[in-house]
Amino acid sequence: MFMLKPVTFAICGCGCRGLEAYARYQKLHPEKMKIVAGADVRPERLTMLREQYDVPEEMCFASDKEMLTQPRLADVMIIATQDQQHVEEALAALDKGYHLLLEKPISPRLEECMALLKKAHEAKQAVVVCHVLRYTRFYAALEALLRRGEIGKIETIDAVEHVAYWHYAHSYVRGNWRRSEETSPMILAKSCHDMDILRWLAGERCLKVQSFGALDYFKPEHAPQGAALRCLDGCACKDSCPYDAEKIYISNARSGLRSVGKGWPCSVLVSDPTEESVYEALRTGPYGRCVYHSDNDVVDHQTVNMEFENNITVTFTMTAFTETCHRTVKVTGTLGDVEGDMEENKLYLHRFGQPEQVIDLGSTSNEFAGHGGGDMGMMEYVCDLMAAGGIDGLTSVDASVESHVMALAAEASRVAGGAVISLDEFSAQ
Repeated sequence: MFMLKPVTFAICGCGCRGLEAYARYQKLHPEKMKIVAGADVRPERLTMLREQYDVPEEMCFASDKEMLTQPRLADVMIIATQDQQHVEEALAALDKGYHLLLEKPISPRLEECMALLKKAHEAKQAVVVCHVLRYTRFYAALEALLRRGEIGKIETIDAVEHVAYWHYAHSYVRGNWRRSEETSPMILAKSCHDMDILRWLAGERCLKVQSFGALDYFKPEHAPQGAALRCLDGCACKDSCPYDAEKIYISNARSGLRSVGKGWPCSVLVSDPTEESVYEALRTGPYGRCVYHSDNDVVDHQTVNMEFENNITVTFTMTAFTETCHRTVKVTGTLGDVEGDMEENKLYLHRFGQPEQVIDLGSTSNEFAGHGGGDMGMMEYVCDLMAAGGIDGLTSVDASVESHVMALAAEASRVAGGAVISLDEFSAQ
């Protein structure tokens, strides 16, 4: 029996994910979702919360702690702050009686992931982690196909995350996720989505991992002759450099203000992007720095080899050096194989000895924030779960912790030069 009133949400962290991705479900389905409170350290973000969602001023708080000292204000709290803040806020929110929608990753520290898992079980409240790829038509169709046994027993999975050169430069060279100690290692911050999907597709536990990778290119020694410290400071390489900040944020067809408008990525630089305000941010802020002269340290490419139960072997590659943001996957089995490209949103099924079957999953949103429809799919799922009184979600903290163990063990392997790591032994440390 579904409730007749919308599920209420409070947002802790009104950035691109909290306010521009998840909150917009209310605009599509106000009968299901109502934002009633929010917190952010940036006054302009609270202004956006008030103006776009009619949240009263007295329900807009200048910090997470201020909001969390109040009595419970909503059914669900969205936690979309920086990686290392998540668990402290989540534990406090569970104590207040909130169900949680928690941005990934849970935490870069395994002990914090386990502490939240324990607390969620004790509180008997829903903790849904934002592994939005499970809610896309692409991966849902692929998982269902595999579970039906369309290609027999799964033997191998090969997956690639194509980050895109401009997205990598934005988020992982100039942006918030450029330094591991301040946020999370790349394999967790960007690719715990992929670890989660691989675990889901395999349908078995991951037993061992081995990983290689490095920050190879975005370093001072690779700066071309004449490169300036900032792109707008008379850089001699500006015309030929694809990483030029003016190109990425103003003129690039996939990311520039003139093509994609005021949303991501320009909304990360300033809350209300205009050419004037974006240029000013490039002159004075971190997003105008030369990609070879930043303070970044996360890897720009990484490969993980995995062994799962039932003798399934898996490879995953994350690379910065691609034109577009998309994911590709190929699964082989004893009776056939299936492959697909998430951007194309098609699966190609080959049953041995039979004609190819093309499964067209339809068009998806062009907005990057949509994650192939996964953001809105997840919000619909969460609203329906809450309305029905459920607590065990498709991407509950129980499922999510497995992907975090995989990612953290992979990073430990990479740092150790590719050592093979048993996940059981790693978890027990």
